[in-house]
Amino acid sequence: MAAPRPRRSVSVRDPSDGCERLEGAGSWDALEWTQIEPVTRSVSHANLEFLLEAERVVEEGHGVVLVNTDEAGTLFVTNFRLLFLSEGTRNIVPLGTIPLATIEKLNKMVVKIQSAPRQTDKSSSRRLLQIIGKDMRVIVFGFRPRTKQRRVIFDALSRCTKPARIWDLYAFTCGPSKFTNPNPKVRLLNEYFRLLGKGFHRASMNMIEDGSFTLSNDLWRISDMNTNYTMCQSYPFALIIPKNISDEEVIQASTFRARCRIPVVSWCHPGTGAVLARSSQPLVGLMMNMRSNTDEKLVAALCTQLVDGKGSRRKLYIADARPRKNALANGAMGGGSESSSNYFQSEIVFFGIDNIHAMRESFARLREYLDTHGAASSDGMSSFLRHGGWTWGGGNLSSMSASVSTLGDSGWLIHVQSVLAGSAWIAARVALESASVLVHCSDGWDRTSQLVSLANLMLDPYYRTFTGFQALVEKDWLAFGHPFSDRVGMPSISGTSFELTRQSSTGSFSSSPMRQSSGSFTPQASNSSHAQNNYSPIFLQWVDCVSQLLRMYPFAFEFSSTFLVEFLDCVLSCRFGNFLCNSEKERQQCGVYDACGCLWAYLADLRSSEGSSHAHCNLFYDPLKHNGALLPPAAALAPTLWPLFHLRWACPSESQAGELEAECRNMAIKFSELRKAKEAAEKKAKEYSVAMETLNVELRNEKQVSKSTVILANRASKESAAIKRAVQSLGCRVNFTSSGDCTVDVESNPTETPQNFMCSPSRRESDAMMGHDEKTDLSVSITVVADNNVSSSPFGQVCETLCPLRTRDGGCRWPDAGCAQLGSQFVGLKANFDAFDQLSIDDDYFQSE
Repeated sequence: MAAPRPRRSVSVRDPSDGCERLEGAGSWDALEWTQIEPVTRSVSHANLEFLLEAERVVEEGHGVVLVNTDEAGTLFVTNFRLLFLSEGTRNIVPLGTIPLATIEKLNKMVVKIQSAPRQTDKSSSRRLLQIIGKDMRVIVFGFRPRTKQRRVIFDALSRCTKPARIWDLYAFTCGPSKFTNPNPKVRLLNEYFRLLGKGFHRASMNMIEDGSFTLSNDLWRISDMNTNYTMCQSYPFALIIPKNISDEEVIQASTFRARCRIPVVSWCHPGTGAVLARSSQPLVGLMMNMRSNTDEKLVAALCTQLVDGKGSRRKLYIADARPRKNALANGAMGGGSESSSNYFQSEIVFFGIDNIHAMRESFARLREYLDTHGAASSDGMSSFLRHGGWTWGGGNLSSMSASVSTLGDSGWLIHVQSVLAGSAWIAARVALESASVLVHCSDGWDRTSQLVSLANLMLDPYYRTFTGFQALVEKDWLAFGHPFSDRVGMPSISGTSFELTRQSSTGSFSSSPMRQSSGSFTPQASNSSHAQNNYSPIFLQWVDCVSQLLRMYPFAFEFSSTFLVEFLDCVLSCRFGNFLCNSEKERQQCGVYDACGCLWAYLADLRSSEGSSHAHCNLFYDPLKHNGALLPPAAALAPTLWPLFHLRWACPSESQAGELEAECRNMAIKFSELRKAKEAAEKKAKEYSVAMETLNVELRNEKQVSKSTVILANRASKESAAIKRAVQSLGCRVNFTSSGDCTVDVESNPTETPQNFMCSPSRRESDAMMGHDEKTDLSVSITVVADNNVSSSPFGQVCETLCPLRTRDGGCRWPDAGCAQLGSQFVGLKANFDAFDQLSIDDDYFQSE
């Protein structure tokens, strides 16, 4: 979510105008609220483009002031969230906008303002509404006096934040939309197949319906004995158990564990065969002397043989997440802890992690600390960070140190460190000793889920990816029955809901040395019902632990801290159905999978637009750098505040820890653009290279053809020259044309018109030329110039000696023939004898003398 907008001041009218308005002077203690000018216009609900699908406005209030930032605007209560719209920009103010399911408490308060000594008026009061969120924010709204707007908004929030039925939640009203939710049972089976080394199998609903998912390897098998949730209502439909333990023995052993949550396998080491298992506490009783042979056999089956060739069995650690005294105290209620003497080759370890009530109180103290010392405090008090003053915390070092010690007194970071240290210890035992570890607390669904899932995250690199993180959360939190409805404070299938702590119209803030104002709060006894419910930020604390690992190993995770914040906001908002109800069985009974949208599909859709450059993706992720287990040393397990989540409302400018990440992301985006441009240029260059190669081939072919043509032309030229010399030796003129025919002009008398005869080249020459180029045709034009003295010319001499039509006196028996045949024979060309058939021959030409 974006950081809150900077505060703005509301202009003040001159009192002579007869109507005073609210003045934002830096803190609401300095505001003189007497009368705010009524807002006459009403926002059309149909034109609220910022509303989500199926979101509708229930109530609205005008002239409301967000005290944290001194910003005026309109406050809407919808069926999904409390929405604050800025009066000036008409934009949503993130700080004042919170999903209804994320609201933990509502407080109506009246702050009395002492009048000046010279004034005789009675003390005025301010009507305020305090909203305490589960996401670390505390916001306060101020309403116009002598109106009923605060009451209307408060009543609407009271109804909408605690619906009587789970089906009244926005997740059911909105429906799946485009974020459809595939059945998570299929994904659970696929994860089981991966753990058993059967990843080539793909699960399906048909496989679940016909019960064909019970695969196994040499040591473990998938059991369907809880398909109808008859053995354990809070366990998933499929369980991984030792192969040598029958279903009957497992069912018998379940009676010895709290809520029938038997020891089952959560993760298998693919190389060593060591496993990480989980369960609930054993029912050993007050005297710690109750035993179960089938339970001991089931736990002993976790100690499979080591892969060392010696046949020795691996060691088993039983990690009890509770303090030892708490485990002993549970014995009075029938619970307790195991005895190492009763369980084969085992060792019992206590981690000393406090229960859900301690975590809830610690989280409340941390939220109070951040609101008190933040830059956008809900009481509107001036501070150094907020207004640039020259003092801070009273202006001395001791006050500053006191505020830091207050952070330590909250205990939140100590609890986070305890969970981190316990998970690291478990991961080290599995990775370094090849030992199996059984983890449990009291019921096995709070601290057990934290430790097991965090240890899995350290051991398996797959869980540090987007798909693996989803599989981890669905397996160790959703499938194994973490009661999200109870812990987040939403109604369950039974219809019960988390009762919001409300105070009457004269509420008060928690006072601290930093919160001294000119006004006075009306004291009121606090309501203790909040300490008696089951709300607790257990899952939020686990995500905090994941962020600490991400800070220690920035190259090991595919996702970023921004992704964790977005993910956590979606869980707390109950916008999607994945984290509704308390167990897999309840979600199935409610039809959550079909009726509600999927959180994972929503987050994947956000990333699909930008790919690896999206803010959810870790820029520094290197899967090869940390392709094994993460085993942080004890000195590294010193958690700090998670700035992106803890400080985003109280200290928005400091929540990003500088602009380094933003700059790196911008550089990554630019690099991605340059890389795409480079790829496009390389593709274009490749196309040009292929085109150039094609042109080169064509050019080589053209050169070859040209060379052949030149050779043919040279040969034709030589032949033509030879013919020309031969003809010229007869006293003829030879002219070459491109008409394709040979024209012979014979002139017997210069005054007479020459007779033209057309003849084709000889077959031999024609064949020779066609061998070089079929398109080339050689034509010869021969002009014979007659001489008056025919007998003296070479032509006449030839006629006299060779022509059979020649008379003895030198005459020609066939004068019209023009000696075409003789000429053709003489020059070596084939005569066109077909022309004789077209001649009309006179008989007198052939009369004998």
